[in-house]
Amino acid sequence: MSAPRKAIRAMVLPAALALCACGGTDNSALGVAVIGSSPENFDIGENVTLASQLVRASTVEGLVSFDEKGRVIPALADRWIVTDDGQSYIFRLRDGDWASGDPLTAESAKKALDAALKALEDDPLAHDLAGIDEIRTMAGRVIEIRLTRPMPYLLQLLAQPELGLSFKDRGAGPMRLEGGKGSARLTPIDPASLGLPAVENWPRRTRRIDLSVLDGPAAVEAFNAGKVDLVMGGEIQDFPLTRSVGILRGTIQVDPVVGLFGLQVASDKGFLADPANREALAMTIDREGLIAPFSLGGWSATSRIVSPSLDGDLGTIGERWSEQSLDERRALAMARVRRWAAGASGAARAGEAPASPVVRGGRGAPPPAAPIAGGPRLTVWLPSGGGADTLLAKLTADFAAIGVHLVRSDKAETADLRLVDDVARYPRAAWFLNRLSCNVRRGLCSADADARVAEAASAATPDERAALLTEAEAELTAANVFIPFGTPIRWSLVRGSVAGFAPNTWGWHPLMPLAWVPK
Repeated sequence: MSAPRKAIRAMVLPAALALCACGGTDNSALGVAVIGSSPENFDIGENVTLASQLVRASTVEGLVSFDEKGRVIPALADRWIVTDDGQSYIFRLRDGDWASGDPLTAESAKKALDAALKALEDDPLAHDLAGIDEIRTMAGRVIEIRLTRPMPYLLQLLAQPELGLSFKDRGAGPMRLEGGKGSARLTPIDPASLGLPAVENWPRRTRRIDLSVLDGPAAVEAFNAGKVDLVMGGEIQDFPLTRSVGILRGTIQVDPVVGLFGLQVASDKGFLADPANREALAMTIDREGLIAPFSLGGWSATSRIVSPSLDGDLGTIGERWSEQSLDERRALAMARVRRWAAGASGAARAGEAPASPVVRGGRGAPPPAAPIAGGPRLTVWLPSGGGADTLLAKLTADFAAIGVHLVRSDKAETADLRLVDDVARYPRAAWFLNRLSCNVRRGLCSADADARVAEAASAATPDERAALLTEAEAELTAANVFIPFGTPIRWSLVRGSVAGFAPNTWGWHPLMPLAWVPK
């Protein structure tokens, strides 16, 4: 992850009062639990968490934001237009003030946006926004964002929590925060206090959100006990916990997200030095079988790095090994393992230079494999949790089918393979490729793929850009530095009385829509 992003830290007010109990014991508030590790505060810093993103999005608005369905809606800007060439976005700021009482002006918004962009540094999100050329003030409340090329998903990017705008170290809402370690009280701000038109009966029409950050078991326990009405941020490692939720307590909601879900190859030593051997690992995985124990309807397996059928997908890259059965793939993969084991010298086992342009940065139970003397031993990191244990058992059996011994590593930094589980912030190939670039330093990468992505950034036409991104995916696929499983899994627990929540493509559930009292 990038260096700390000081300029985009959430503006946390000192906690003056202990937070009261969650929604189950206080009818004036909605209790929300976010699965994660308990933070010291809710700053967006070096380690971005879902809780810090939710708090920042609630307290530091950007030009635009998301509603509960994942649609872009006005925030500091109440309307905008896009020029015909797609290279200029013009925003009209709303009337009203910053939280400090200073007027919201084009000049102050420009400075805040410049600061937010600068603070991203070398974060992957900065690469997504690389098409921004200039930010200009056009009138007292009008700013323009000029682009070097069309960015069809610029609004989705501007709605990200990291692009929230602050003035004099304060955000403009729509909520006010009082927080302590692992807990936050978020109260909707009366629009009249920001110089906006008053809303009749504001205190009775809105409610406070009491947010707590808990590990998976504690969050599900709190939901079952009625202490919280909503649990967010569920991933595969905690999905088995949902079996304890009765139908009368609530509903398990699964978001239809896309993104990266698979194994990042982090070592180029020994068996993993050869991209053909890395491909052998990808070939042996029974992708549908990985998720079968979870009984998740609608999950999509893929052997592609970029999720299929996204906007701009030329359709020239298909699923790998589609003409081979799983048994045929495993036979080929096992032959590569045997060849490596037979010819591996001490030097090769210790790790020679990689033989590729790579730099650091049948279903059901598999058939039994004959033991391979000197077969490779690889380590893998996955998060803790029952779902991750199930995933590990499946992967271990799949790898054993070709004579590869897989063991779990407690430390991601030293593992040969690491689970990557990220939801895409916008549905374009560039998002996937930017997350696996050498700049991110996540593991092995392809300099050639990065070069094609860089060329695509300055492509003259959308068709040329799509072709270059397709080439980049092909380069990354040939390098075999990432082993895809399919789409990420994101789930929530939602009590029937909760309004303002909807599954969506981004897996993003803002807090302000939840703060409206149901009619």
